[in-house]
Amino acid sequence: MSSKKLDFASQAVFYEPEPESQSISYPIYMSANFQYGGDIYDQIVAGARKEVNIYSRCGNPTEYKFEEHVARLTGADGCLATASGMAAISHALFGILKAGDHIVTDITTYSSTHEFFDHRIGDFGITVSFVDTTDPVQVERAFNDRTKVLYFEALANPTMKVPPMKALVELAHQRGIVVVCDNTFASPAVCQPHAFGVDVVVESATKFIGGHNDAVGGVITQRSDLLPADWLEDVRWNTLNKLGGALSPFNAWLLLRGAQTLALRVEKQCANAAALARYLETHPKVKRVFYPGLESHPNHENAKAQLRNFGAMLSFQVENEEYGVQVLKRLQLCCFAASLGGLRTTTQLPGTMAFLDIPSQEREAMGIVDGLVRFSVGIEHIDDIIADVAQALG
Repeated sequence: MSSKKLDFASQAVFYEPEPESQSISYPIYMSANFQYGGDIYDQIVAGARKEVNIYSRCGNPTEYKFEEHVARLTGADGCLATASGMAAISHALFGILKAGDHIVTDITTYSSTHEFFDHRIGDFGITVSFVDTTDPVQVERAFNDRTKVLYFEALANPTMKVPPMKALVELAHQRGIVVVCDNTFASPAVCQPHAFGVDVVVESATKFIGGHNDAVGGVITQRSDLLPADWLEDVRWNTLNKLGGALSPFNAWLLLRGAQTLALRVEKQCANAAALARYLETHPKVKRVFYPGLESHPNHENAKAQLRNFGAMLSFQVENEEYGVQVLKRLQLCCFAASLGGLRTTTQLPGTMAFLDIPSQEREAMGIVDGLVRFSVGIEHIDDIIADVAQALG
């Protein structure tokens, strides 16, 4: 059966079993290296790489199966798995950029991404301009003759900003600029950036794709007329393999298993998030709610055009950081913890957790205001989630 004819939920569950075993659960190839039997040595000397198994830093059959699965779910031509979401971001960019190149990126991105752009990538002779990518005029003004990449998040962490993908892609492609989008906050179940012309999509598979808070990994997917057809394999062999950011076989297996329930989990999480957002918007102790499914969200129209079910992430502002800490410490069902995208509702205060190392003035420019609380809504019963939040708000 061709998976392309299937609905997304069916694609998530289905894959062709291996001919030799016919197992409906894909096996784990827990091997660091592989024997050069038969003519494998001769094939390697002749230039074969992915066609044969060499060493698991170079690739592993379990990893390849995970990559094939994600490529189908994202509508991509190919996928490369990495050891983490940040490995996906850094390896994708280093696979495109060189000294002297320039990036235009949104000022609001995941904290480690922002710090990578602000403090580390310049060491390699690459310059960065920070703008608000919801405003295409700002983006166009920031482009110059050295701009090679436009980078943004489908749903910005943690403000839930939603840039207009089609407009940004058109601006970039007119100048031959590669568009890279981080889709972690949305997941392939909520947003398909390749459908809007995005060239490269990166995600932390640790989050919604894995969905169980038990495996760390990342993915890079490609569908692009600007990049060579073999670009991902070039990144695999000349960037990932050399810098050592490979995904382990066991984590690849866990993430593949998690991906099979992605549609089911995220549908429930999105419904819960929408209900929680509506509740919070009426609460007297909540100053503002940031959820793209609400009409009050400044990018609601972009969200309607680009997102399915509006996602499972939301944030809201309370009076101050001290009160926010009190609220999260009083939670009983919901979990006060780092990360997101798992079965259980998790919460954090971005300003003093993920974004703590970013100066307060920069945080404010990113929209990370005092008393901002972030929720990754899980699959618990919505009545129980709301009851827990209600008692925590006091």
